[in-house]
Amino acid sequence: MNIGPVRQGQTSALRILLLADTHLGFDLPVRPRVERRRRGHDFAANFQRALEPALRGEVDLVVHGGDLFDRSRVPAALVDIALAPLVRVAESGTPVYLVPGNHERARIPLHLWSAHPNIHIFDRPRAFLHSGRHGTVALVGFPFARRIRDRFDDLLHQASAAVSPADRRLLCLHQTVEGAQVGPGDYTFRSGPDIIPGQALPAGFDAVLSGHIHRRQVLTHDLSRRVIAAPVVYPGSIERTSFAERDEEKGYTIVTIQPPGSDAPLQVVFEPLPVRPMVSLVLEPAAADRGAVVNLLVSHLRALDPDAVVRVQFRGPNADASVNTLSAACLRRLAPPTMNVDLARPVFNRPRQSRAFRV
Repeated sequence: MNIGPVRQGQTSALRILLLADTHLGFDLPVRPRVERRRRGHDFAANFQRALEPALRGEVDLVVHGGDLFDRSRVPAALVDIALAPLVRVAESGTPVYLVPGNHERARIPLHLWSAHPNIHIFDRPRAFLHSGRHGTVALVGFPFARRIRDRFDDLLHQASAAVSPADRRLLCLHQTVEGAQVGPGDYTFRSGPDIIPGQALPAGFDAVLSGHIHRRQVLTHDLSRRVIAAPVVYPGSIERTSFAERDEEKGYTIVTIQPPGSDAPLQVVFEPLPVRPMVSLVLEPAAADRGAVVNLLVSHLRALDPDAVVRVQFRGPNADASVNTLSAACLRRLAPPTMNVDLARPVFNRPRQSRAFRV
């Protein structure tokens, strides 16, 4: 499928701030029952940092690739607080384009913010036309869709049916494309109902800007090493949402599309954001005695960065009994107040699995 001709005109470079998977509201209850350090503030802080280039007027538009929020039902107070940076970007004159992701169940609860003329939401398959010093840009997209392999062509046709001629075209998604990789073992998405085949991507787009995959990467070929019609840019998440991401850099990307005829038409620059260290602490107590377990745990916690996010995992014959001697409140008392500590159930005790989660 080709979505039509590109209008050739005098244009300058187009700079796009692309971020995704911000998961605002992660570990940030409105009425917390327990007073402890919340990781949700880390997500909110990085969200604001990621938008700073837009607030400084250094980009032409902002694209959010989905999962703006961590869940679909978001308290109004959190919506207002979380979206304040986006509204400031919109009010500064830089347009913002949002793709609803799977965590939002394909919709974004923006309330009154959705009426802002510079905030545009792909609430259905549709296209937006943006004009500026860089010429015209057609942004085509749709909300996250399950079983996308069989629905992709139809959704793309719906979204691009009314696209006007433009100097550049961007496809904005929150989907998995063949060849994307995640996790410490470099798991590769190959085929399945929720995966877009590389060769299904149509000609006529300068780039595919997508969220959903939390590791930053740029896909240019399918798994058969055939060139795909447009590079797929994943900025990754702005924070580590699971221990599978503990070794990954997090941040956002600046995507620059040069005028036609340039030697390097597409440039992708990753901008890292600060993240706290994540440590999976695997311990094998010699005895299930509470005092011995506490001493073992404290000695290891003291050796870690006090700002770390820690998961404690016991293994061996005393694993179940060791877990039963500790409570969440006890963990918080043993760890520095700046540390997040959780206790994992001893569900994987095979040596190969335990080695994968060592410090």
